[in-house]
Amino acid sequence: MNKIKKGDQVIVTTGRDKGKTGTVLQIMTDGRALVNDVNLVKKHTKANPMAGVAGGILTKEAPIQMSNIALLNPNTSKADKARIEGEGKDKHRVFKSDGSKVDA
Repeated sequence: MNKIKKGDQVIVTTGRDKGKTGTVLQIMTDGRALVNDVNLVKKHTKANPMAGVAGGILTKEAPIQMSNIALLNPNTSKADKARIEGEGKDKHRVFKSDGSKVDA
């Protein structure tokens, strides 16, 4: 069970976007994640009329290392770690600081 999952609210702990918060859009297998409105880059695209793609400069999210993000605890509004409690089908994630459930 991963500590950070798709749909979690996270905060960036290091880098040029330090302090920004966002929702995890995708977890990649190489230890990176796509976070909404974090690590934005400009991508220059060429027009392709056959596919209906307009050319220009697009702004999109680039993947960020999982080690540079942390779960955002809504009770404290700070970065927090999670631990896994329970066994079998009763496993759930809880914040280490106050013991509240991550998903609740």
